[in-house]
Amino acid sequence: MNKIRRLWNKRRSVVVAWLLSYSAVLLLPILISFVNAAAADRALQSEIHRANDSLLEQVRYTMDKQIDLMKRLSMEIAWNDKLQTLMYSSQSAREAPYTAYQLSDEFRMYKTSYASIAEFYVVWERGDSVIRPGNIRDAETAYRTIHNSKALSFEKWKAETQREGPGRFIELPRSDAGKEQSSIAYVYRLPDGLNGKLTGAVVVMADSSGFQADFESISGLGGGVLLMLDPDGRPLLTNRPDAPELQAFLGADGRVSLAEGKAGDAELFHIRSAVSGLRYALIIPSSLYWEKAEYVRRFTASSIAVSLLGAGVLTWFFLRRNYSPIRGLVRSIDEREADVPEGRAEGNELKRIEQAIRRARSEKERIAEQLQKHQQVLRANMLQRLFKGRLDTPVSYEEAFRSFRMPLRSDRFAVLLLALENEDSLHETLSGIEAAERRRLIPFIIANVVEELCAKAGHAGYMAESDDLHACLVSLRPDAADAEAELRAAASEAQAFLRRYGMELTVSIGGIHGGWAGVAVAYQEAVDAMEYRMLLGKTGILSYRDIRMESRAPSGKGYDYPLQEEQQLINIIKAGDLEQAAACMDEIAERNFGNAPLSLGMARCLMFNLLATMLKAIHELGEGEERVLEEHPGWMERIMASTTFGEMQEELLRLLAEVCAIARTRRDAQVSQERQRSLRELVAGVNRFIEANYMDASLNVNGIGEQFAMKGSYLSRLYRSQTGEGLLDSIHRTRISRAKLLIEGKRESISEISRQVGYNDSATFIRVFKKYEGITPGKYRELA
Repeated sequence: MNKIRRLWNKRRSVVVAWLLSYSAVLLLPILISFVNAAAADRALQSEIHRANDSLLEQVRYTMDKQIDLMKRLSMEIAWNDKLQTLMYSSQSAREAPYTAYQLSDEFRMYKTSYASIAEFYVVWERGDSVIRPGNIRDAETAYRTIHNSKALSFEKWKAETQREGPGRFIELPRSDAGKEQSSIAYVYRLPDGLNGKLTGAVVVMADSSGFQADFESISGLGGGVLLMLDPDGRPLLTNRPDAPELQAFLGADGRVSLAEGKAGDAELFHIRSAVSGLRYALIIPSSLYWEKAEYVRRFTASSIAVSLLGAGVLTWFFLRRNYSPIRGLVRSIDEREADVPEGRAEGNELKRIEQAIRRARSEKERIAEQLQKHQQVLRANMLQRLFKGRLDTPVSYEEAFRSFRMPLRSDRFAVLLLALENEDSLHETLSGIEAAERRRLIPFIIANVVEELCAKAGHAGYMAESDDLHACLVSLRPDAADAEAELRAAASEAQAFLRRYGMELTVSIGGIHGGWAGVAVAYQEAVDAMEYRMLLGKTGILSYRDIRMESRAPSGKGYDYPLQEEQQLINIIKAGDLEQAAACMDEIAERNFGNAPLSLGMARCLMFNLLATMLKAIHELGEGEERVLEEHPGWMERIMASTTFGEMQEELLRLLAEVCAIARTRRDAQVSQERQRSLRELVAGVNRFIEANYMDASLNVNGIGEQFAMKGSYLSRLYRSQTGEGLLDSIHRTRISRAKLLIEGKRESISEISRQVGYNDSATFIRVFKKYEGITPGKYRELA
């Protein structure tokens, strides 16, 4: 019972599978013997086709050599320079014969080079001549010399040479010493010249006897009929023109029917020429191949018997030989896996080997993946400790770098810091990827790009994340003359490359220092440089050396935000003039962050003071304060979270727009007689001030604005809204009015009067006077 169970378990063994496979191979010859009789006819037909195809290939190879020779000679003649000149140039009647003579002389060389060509000539229609090697004859004389056959009249010959179309092969008679011979001719009609100018034709002839000799030289032809057919299917040449087999395929129009492969007791095979439009056909009696059929049958039976005997011996031999190493391998696997179930031990050996290999590979990949993760973490931790200046490590950094396979170029180091400015929006664009995968993918891309660019410059760069930034430790090559410029170029290239994939980076570059202790210094310098993006903006390249030089450079001006200007800004905001308030804030920013920027600390102070100004303006609005704070609960947090002055200015402008809108609403809602009276009092005060100070040459709009604690432009708009004219117009009119009184007195000169009314030069006075009065002061004095 146990033996039966063991045999049943062996059914999945590879030995059984091989035995069945080899048995199928053994049965194959037997199956072939049963179907051999039915397939004998098909095999014979296939053999006939292959033999005939091979024979036709031989015919084509032999014939095409001569055909190609004829076409090549025709092309050489057609493209001969003198023939082109004769046919297509505008030679005179006296020059053309000489060119034709030169051409016939050159034909002698062609005659020597193409000895197998029986005859060739060029029909020159314009000269009604035929050009042959060494002579030129008129067309009729040449016809009688070359052809002179009853089968081909002179008119028919001319029609053949004048026939339009591509080159073609035809049968032409040829006269050789008075004896008529058949030949195959290639006629190439030259293209007509401009305006239908007559040209001619190139005729190349080869004796049919040469082709017949080639036919006779082909082995294996037996009693077959070989044909050379033109593109229309008409025979040009055959080795047996009177063969009955040929007559069975000929139609009433003299064409050979190629569509019917069999007619009577003959079969037709054909093939196209490789160099022309001709076809070669072979007609063979079917009786020639019946004798081969019996030979094939006997050979098949013998092959089956030998195959059965040999296959049985080889099956036993290879089954025993191939199973021995597999059995040893399975035993080795079973020894290592002691807990193999008995049923699985008797199963398919190849499956068990495959499972063992898969388990080993999976275990290897798992271990390699864990080691890779641990190595990345350890490497990043080592770089972070180095950036922080922790040099007291149990393993020296030189040995640690070697163990992590991080070669160093020298002991001179620099640090690059990269800040990804659009990480949140970048995560949105990668919405199809899991969050954890995105967090790993983005640093991986940045690290690969930066490290590769450092290597391209000849340095060694190694990336790690530190304090929410991407830090790159760069070991500089020893011969780097301007290493900082190379690092700046690498940083710029990294920004440009990653920007194409939607990553906006700010890069800071620390100084260059030597030794491991210098790495922490370089890292801190890069951190300090990165803080300056608040002033210099994002997505730039910040160099610690440049920032240090700018901070040490003498500045012509420092913090500039006086209390008077703050009060003016508050007044403008309260007036609801958004455009003027925004312009004022832009002016403050330009004055402080223009050509000589503030230090980082002073810049922060200015930002907080501008924020305080906004709070003061909101407070002075009264009722609008609660509304603004309620509708913008997070505006203070957004402003404080701004990383650059530009971002903070944008947030302030957004808030400014809302506050100015509230102020305009209040102003429009609360406009009353008291407001109008106060504006009239303001206008009256301005007029009194102008009356009292019009003779001061320095009197201007801004000066009047300062006198009334307002921006000059804002005061001018208020004045215009009440009077219909601006402050500057009012100043000029007051001065011109006083000048007219002085001119009417006719005591002072025009120059003295201009100084008395507040103009430093008389030219300006005269121009302004004429603008408002329409005449010059001198003319006014004459009329007074």
